[in-house]
Amino acid sequence: MGTIRVPPTNRIGCGTLQRACPNKPYMPLSPQAQSLLDMAYRVGAPRFHEFSPDQARRSFQKLQFAFRPDPPPVASVTEVPMARPDGSALLARLYRPLSAQPDAVLPLLIFCHGGGWCVGDVESYDSLCRELANESACAVLSVDYRLAPEHPFPAAVLDARLAFDWAVEHADLIAIDPQRIALGGDSAGGNLSIVTALALRDGGGVVPRFLLLVYPSTEIVSSRPSRAAYADGFFLDHETLVWFFERYLPQGQGEDWRASPMRAASLAGLPPMLLVGAEYDPLVDDCEAFVERVRSEGGEVEYHRIAGMVHGFLTLGKLFPEANATVVLAATALKRALLGA
Repeated sequence: MGTIRVPPTNRIGCGTLQRACPNKPYMPLSPQAQSLLDMAYRVGAPRFHEFSPDQARRSFQKLQFAFRPDPPPVASVTEVPMARPDGSALLARLYRPLSAQPDAVLPLLIFCHGGGWCVGDVESYDSLCRELANESACAVLSVDYRLAPEHPFPAAVLDARLAFDWAVEHADLIAIDPQRIALGGDSAGGNLSIVTALALRDGGGVVPRFLLLVYPSTEIVSSRPSRAAYADGFFLDHETLVWFFERYLPQGQGEDWRASPMRAASLAGLPPMLLVGAEYDPLVDDCEAFVERVRSEGGEVEYHRIAGMVHGFLTLGKLFPEANATVVLAATALKRALLGA
């Protein structure tokens, strides 16, 4: 297995967008975030990077089920199989919002879950996708893409693209408008959304109308200050990042733009996007550098850095009021982009 080396740095600081002070965060960790960290780092507790993939997946799922909001009712939930070229099936789950009439043709969000391309699943994100569907009045297709290390890069990239192409081709079957599709996800899922949008931009066919990105991974190898400032004790540790990167990219392909979209030759021509960062996230400076570059190349970005939060907060609405507010923020942006409302 190759090694993904993330250079350390002794610089302490944060990014350049919306910073109250250039040398320190402008708000302390929220009490709920501190309680989560106290639980994660209790004496004797195993660290995430010490787990096997199966143990890591169970740990991730237990966290989601413990702190996700109760799943709200929606109009319908349909399991959707999509055929891959090799004859296997990519599975996804389609949610129609509670407000939708049975015969209504809806805009669609194709959602890829987070989890470092190695953990996470559709079931863990069930509550979030239901909330996004109801709040936005759009359908949501949650994609169960293949996970590493069993299926390393670029398997997840290929699955994300397949989901988009399948939805366009079968729009009538699932009652969605192929001209009003958004891509979205958190963390690794945000990465897959950006990469898919870049590939579609260059493909000459249907392109997404909007990107919904929550603390996406934009660059594998980075020495920006937040990588060091929050490298230990803030949930997404340096060792955990390396654990993910080495399993997803066993050949060390961190420079490939399909793994690190910040390395793409151009970010021009991407659809309008909402990008949400977390203040105490080692990836926050990478996210803000991505925002700055997209804007410098003519792109439209609405950016919010959620104060006092750590990476992974979005799905933990029972613990974080900020998660519920961010879901509303995201759904409102999605509704505005796809429905003009």
